[in-house]
Amino acid sequence: MAEESESASEPNPNTPTPINPPSTDAINVVPLQAHSPPTKLPSRPRKTRKLSNTIDPSLPKTQTSTIVPRIVSRSLSYEGELESAINYLKSSDPLLSPLIETYPLPTLELFQPPFLALTKSILFQQLAYKAGSSIYTRFISLCGGESNVVPDMVLGLTPQQLRQIGVSARKASYLHDLARKYQNGILSDKSIVDMDDKSLFTMLTMVNGIGSWSVHMFMIFSLHRPDVLPIHDLGIRKGVRMLYGLEDLPRPSQMDQLCEKWKPYRSVASWYIWRFVEAKEANSKGNVVGNSDASLQQQMLSMQQQQQQQQHQPNQQFLDPINGILDVGS
Repeated sequence: MAEESESASEPNPNTPTPINPPSTDAINVVPLQAHSPPTKLPSRPRKTRKLSNTIDPSLPKTQTSTIVPRIVSRSLSYEGELESAINYLKSSDPLLSPLIETYPLPTLELFQPPFLALTKSILFQQLAYKAGSSIYTRFISLCGGESNVVPDMVLGLTPQQLRQIGVSARKASYLHDLARKYQNGILSDKSIVDMDDKSLFTMLTMVNGIGSWSVHMFMIFSLHRPDVLPIHDLGIRKGVRMLYGLEDLPRPSQMDQLCEKWKPYRSVASWYIWRFVEAKEANSKGNVVGNSDASLQQQMLSMQQQQQQQQHQPNQQFLDPINGILDVGS
């Protein structure tokens, strides 16, 4: 039986990732013409960002004349939104446009209830894809099916029961803490869907065992939020350095400014940056990009595991996990 380490913890943000979180078959590459929108995720209506009517008189006229309202995007699962994101990014960043032309349009997984997706994210922490899938399958069987993965059911599972299917005591405590926050009304599937990105980040990082990296991956891959930038992700930072020809790796504090032109579709831009880095690393090793046995999220799961292992072995030389990206699923 595959069992994770008792020291399961949030991934180290200073190492690369392009994710898992939730469902592992989330992203498959298909040609643009073959894309069909998945089940719609409940989303807020399109809004426009309000701008002040007061213009700084010190600004040159050429600057003031170009200020226009920006559309705040809807969920990427909304029909036509992904295509809108692609068109916007092509026009807003000429350096990103060649990447979009090179790599086919991503597809998104069908919407899962947030509680189920978060539970799956916790179960996969610090595990290789195959080991995580094995434990998740046993967990679902213990609950009597995915439809029964609800807070009351999870709280009814003892640490001993969870231990028998390969879940450590620490991770069992993470699952129970998530379920208690649902039971106490602090979180709910509806509130998670309805919350804005900033509020959602704050609320989810209150759950034991869920940190910023996990939240960002959940927001991108499970909720299909369009404007999430994983500023601590080393894979994204490396990609930005290569894309813009920077001498040094950008600091997390610099990422928002460097990627400003990607708003409000930074999630989609991040996906192409992950693919860009993957291709660069694979080409440097003479490999072929695009392992058919491993989705991007499966690859990110493997990276997550390696990050956590390195976190508990500080004396080892840093190993860039993206170099092993093509071994996932083999």
